Amino acid sequence: MLGDVLLINDLHKRAAVSIHNSLNEIMEAKKNGYKYIVAISGESGAGKSELSHSLALLIKADGKRVKVLHTDNYYKVPPTERTEWRKKNGVSKVGVNEYDWKLLNRNIKEFREGREALMPCIDIISQQTDKLITDFSVIDVLVVDGLYAIKTKGIDLKIFIDLTYHETKMERVVRGKELMDEFRSSVLEMEHQNLLKLKPSAQLIVNKNYDVVLPER
Repeated sequence: MLGDVLLINDLHKRAAVSIHNSLNEIMEAKKNGYKYIVAISGESGAGKSELSHSLALLIKADGKRVKVLHTDNYYKVPPTERTEWRKKNGVSKVGVNEYDWKLLNRNIKEFREGREALMPCIDIISQQTDKLITDFSVIDVLVVDGLYAIKTKGIDLKIFIDLTYHETKMERVVRGKELMDEFRSSVLEMEHQNLLKLKPSAQLIVNKNYDVVLPER
């Protein structure tokens, strides 16, 4: 998202190195020219954007062209209307169905096919949804981040940050992206419940210490 604040620390960088090592091992098995997709999911304040950015820099250092795609840009309801929409329709409507999956999966397909894509991009300052034109023909790796990113079709490596909204409270306060009240807390709880359903599909887990581990099966 345009204007987002990133608070990257050594934990993000360390986790990115571990993921980068795993990614390189997997990519070696792919044919030259294969367009690879990594997805990172986690709760609000878990460090999805920071980890994605840190990973993207390592991929770039390998000489590959990489782009980060933020799935928060794909909400059907714009930021200025989302809270009122949720209050009107009920907190039970919070979840994966709030995304415009048709558009998101189309943009993913355009990346795979190396085509030009018209993508949404939310400006955090103005709260407007702008339009971004991207030429995917020159992009080798796509890093997709967001609450429900690992649910996106065609992902090669799915990563889940295992921190709850209770544990990320300080990070959310520091970033100053939201006002906390009773309703916001109920939204975070619903997102938490939805993400628990997605966690089993992850191939790598970033645990509470920000170590990258294999999931327990």
